[in-house]
Amino acid sequence: MEFTITHTDEVLVSHSGLALAGALLQQSPLRQRLNEICLGERKRPEVSHGDVLVAMIGLLCLGKSDYTDIEAYRQEEFFRRALGLKQLPSEETLRQRMDQLGTMPLAILHDESARLIAHHVPVLTPCHGDWIPLDIDVSPFDNSGTKKEGVAWTYKKLDGYAPNFAYLGNEGYLIHCELRPGNQHCQEGTPEFLDKTIELARQVTQGRLLVRMDAGNDDGENLRRLRKKKHVDWIIKRNLRRESEADWLEEAQCHGDWEFPREGKEVYTGETSKERDGKLYRVVFEVIQRTITADGQRLLVPDIEIATWWTSLKLSPKQVIALYHQHGTSEQFHSELKGDLNLERLPSGKFATNALMLSLGLVAYNLLRLCG
Repeated sequence: MEFTITHTDEVLVSHSGLALAGALLQQSPLRQRLNEICLGERKRPEVSHGDVLVAMIGLLCLGKSDYTDIEAYRQEEFFRRALGLKQLPSEETLRQRMDQLGTMPLAILHDESARLIAHHVPVLTPCHGDWIPLDIDVSPFDNSGTKKEGVAWTYKKLDGYAPNFAYLGNEGYLIHCELRPGNQHCQEGTPEFLDKTIELARQVTQGRLLVRMDAGNDDGENLRRLRKKKHVDWIIKRNLRRESEADWLEEAQCHGDWEFPREGKEVYTGETSKERDGKLYRVVFEVIQRTITADGQRLLVPDIEIATWWTSLKLSPKQVIALYHQHGTSEQFHSELKGDLNLERLPSGKFATNALMLSLGLVAYNLLRLCG
């Protein structure tokens, strides 16, 4: 193989893909709407709000979440032109403006991100039939070793935040997110988050939605709100609380379908009904009893594993269980936010600023998804 080496006057950059994300952004009124935010200034700032925040979105698209990263691009024409910016902010301007704006731009960012998805994604991939998955899940951000506002001990046994996320479609577009203190229970604020998530999802699709949530969101208020939504179904894993394992095993053996995948392992799947706040809901169950381990060890006391789900679906129990297990795909989406966008250790000591950074990350994440 022969290589030809030549001189060129052209400027070569390693982040040329930013032009695609910038082209998408420039088709959106996002920058104009951000410029309309009023901080009580007597005159317009030298670098507009829109330019400051779009510059930060550009950095996040490149996996850079530190304010100091902007300095590497201030003398580079491509970064500014790719994003359609008149001027790039300095590190100090970026930091100060993010602190000043706080949570004010969040609604605009979420709304315009949903519009971008709606405009550029004509069809979302369903998970089954006509159902478009809407996966809602909390994923702690490790910010241990810091004294940032809102950092606290999370259920993952680390100091950090506990943001809530909602992903739409098998493609995993991030339709909504909310930064939360690390010690906030995952159900606190979720009914309102759920309403807003469905509202944003409706900007993208009028199709049938399938909301999937973990056992931490086994709450009657979620079920009541979902029951009132049109063209919305759900699968929510139940929290067994103090329900008897023996009672569930007996019910499963009496009413479930039996399977024996190997010696010493019995699997029962089926359905029943349970009352919640005066309403009757369908419950799908999977009960596994093991008397012999996978490596052949006989157990003195049988091991019983029980999983149950609230659902509005009329599909078979096995189909419902399989659809819930697909909910685990959202872990991959969390990893992309934390790793590819470098968002896990949020840069500010102020909670409101970090909430803004997370929502800028929502826009950057969806831009990269659209480019892909």
